[in-house]
Amino acid sequence: MIDIGANLAHDSFDDDRETVLERARQAGVEVIVVTGSSIDSNAAAADIAAATDPAWPRCYYTTGVHPHHADDYDRDMHDTLARQMASEDVVAAGECGLDYFRNFAQHDAQAHAFTAQLGLAIDNELPVFLHQRDAHDDFLTALKPRLAELPRAVAHCFTAGERELHDYLALDLYIGITGWICDERRGAHLLELVGDIPADRLLVETDAPYLLPRSLRPRPKTRRNEPCWLGEVVKTIADARGESTETVGKYTAANARRFFALPDAG
Repeated sequence: MIDIGANLAHDSFDDDRETVLERARQAGVEVIVVTGSSIDSNAAAADIAAATDPAWPRCYYTTGVHPHHADDYDRDMHDTLARQMASEDVVAAGECGLDYFRNFAQHDAQAHAFTAQLGLAIDNELPVFLHQRDAHDDFLTALKPRLAELPRAVAHCFTAGERELHDYLALDLYIGITGWICDERRGAHLLELVGDIPADRLLVETDAPYLLPRSLRPRPKTRRNEPCWLGEVVKTIADARGESTETVGKYTAANARRFFALPDAG
């Protein structure tokens, strides 16, 4: 299995990051793409990806600025991000996009930061790792004019509804599904929608340390999510699609390798 989005630079992993990586490997996670979402986390994600151990999954990383930080997106930040994104080790631009749910940044600032990062992705020929929450129409307005110039794009941590899903699929976006699908309170609608995603467009992720699958039994003692729980997401998707867990794990891993241009397993 490949976890396409884990925030392993988060400080909740500072005390046991190596153990977390070992648990992931033991659970069958071969590769983790570490999410960058700020100037500092981009640098930390690069450090995590540079550290290798046979007991860990192979780690790669993305580089971007989350819309929550868009109010701080100035020329200096843009130039720093451009230098970070130019590294040959970066596999995608982002996490970037729009978030009108939390509204931690002004909408015009979010639009500016998002558009600027799409430009950097194009300049560096990188796929984009996209965030959208409660901003669908503005998100599409910003994204559509640049799609033809982008190699690939994924709607990371998809939690929305049928309209949004089919709009993204019509644009040939990949769809990232998290433990939200395991949440009987908020994610039950995804159990039906996940069957609409073509097998060659489906990706899986934990978004750790967030979105611990609520279907885990026995329930973990902590609410912190980890890449080792990716199998629960895969199992839930497989059950909803009427497929085997092994089948979903294999083709989502193949999709991830294609999306991020990762080397073949072996």
